[in-house]
Amino acid sequence: MTERFDIRHIDLAIADADAGAPGGRALSVFWWKDLPLGTRASLQEELPFGISLLRQLTAEYAARQLEARAVMLGAPLRATYEGWAKPAISLASALEAENLIESLEEFATASSVAADDISVVICTRDRGPALAECLSSVVAQRGTPGEIIVVDNSRDGNARSVCTEFPDIRYVHEPRAGLSRARNAGIRASRLNIVAFTDDDVEVHPGWTAEIARAFAERDVEALTGLVLPARLDTGAQCYFEFAMGGFGTTFIPRTFGRQFFEETRPHGAHVWKIGAGANMAFRRSVFERLGLFDERLGAGAAGCSEDSELWYRLLATGGECLYEPRAVVFHHHRSDWPGLKRQMKAYMKGHVAALIVQHDNFGDRGNIVRVWTQLPAHFAKTFLKTLFEGSPGRLGILAAEIKGWLAGLQFFLRFGWRKQQVPMRAATAIAKETAR
Repeated sequence: MTERFDIRHIDLAIADADAGAPGGRALSVFWWKDLPLGTRASLQEELPFGISLLRQLTAEYAARQLEARAVMLGAPLRATYEGWAKPAISLASALEAENLIESLEEFATASSVAADDISVVICTRDRGPALAECLSSVVAQRGTPGEIIVVDNSRDGNARSVCTEFPDIRYVHEPRAGLSRARNAGIRASRLNIVAFTDDDVEVHPGWTAEIARAFAERDVEALTGLVLPARLDTGAQCYFEFAMGGFGTTFIPRTFGRQFFEETRPHGAHVWKIGAGANMAFRRSVFERLGLFDERLGAGAAGCSEDSELWYRLLATGGECLYEPRAVVFHHHRSDWPGLKRQMKAYMKGHVAALIVQHDNFGDRGNIVRVWTQLPAHFAKTFLKTLFEGSPGRLGILAAEIKGWLAGLQFFLRFGWRKQQVPMRAATAIAKETAR
């Protein structure tokens, strides 16, 4: 994937024709009003789409939403092994159901739930222009959040000047490097019952906070993740991350991750990274009171990443549930150059190994160690052989970065002082005092 892809958004509720792409490959994102339905990558010769294909896609997407959201058909769906949800009905049966379009209209109704009980926390480090774009999208929300907090993780506090351009933004300077430290500073500074996180390389959909508010109002879950779509696919590195590496996972069906998912994947290291991405997540404040804050050994600026998935692991291991709701949408700016992508994949793998060690130490789940020593090496070998015969040459460079990250992560097995710095399962009163300061 070396050429750019134009990203175009098609509302099937009003589309009666397809003008095609501006002159090249395209990733089409299909919507029904504000409800995201699916994506389709196409070469230039496959465009424009015919009206019959648009109608077929509408019926198929409507059927999938019906089987995932209609309570009378068994929704909400619960994630099982590998994160997939078992449909309550077959797709064929759903296609035969009546009033598919009427169902789409119901599911696509924009949330009217107030977002004034949501604290939005944005952590940033040395990316002023990107932060300005992110804040512009957050302040334009249909549901105005109760507070917006920017945590500046730079040494010299260089995000302060950007924040002064946005009224009512609360600025917090956390000079100690580390995304987990920055996020924890945001939690301590926040005052409301729901804490939502996004990143400075993200732009949020106008309905993001309203959909988060609706999800927590309708569902008795402790945490939420949402859909992460690419903002641009202008470079080969961005296209490769989105298509070959899977991006952040563009699943358009809601599902609940709970006890069943955790127990089915636990023997092999519970696959909590399937839950979503830290660029689009939210928690009830009670999660931090019950489980503690983000583990500051993990995340960018520390071990590499996976501070979000480790907290989800703690949540599921102690009986909590997390909802993936794709109606809460953000747009992520992927790394634009190959060196940046390689550094990212190395950091991801290093942080992943570190999180597996932490999860084993916290709960004694041997599946985490099995993943480090068995599953990941097997993945590397399989990827190497597949790439030799049918893959892109660029994949070998990414694979090398992942293996370097894995090797770097193994050091944490021997860092006994590091391993003893476990996040305690603190009492609710202790965290309540900490977050109230």
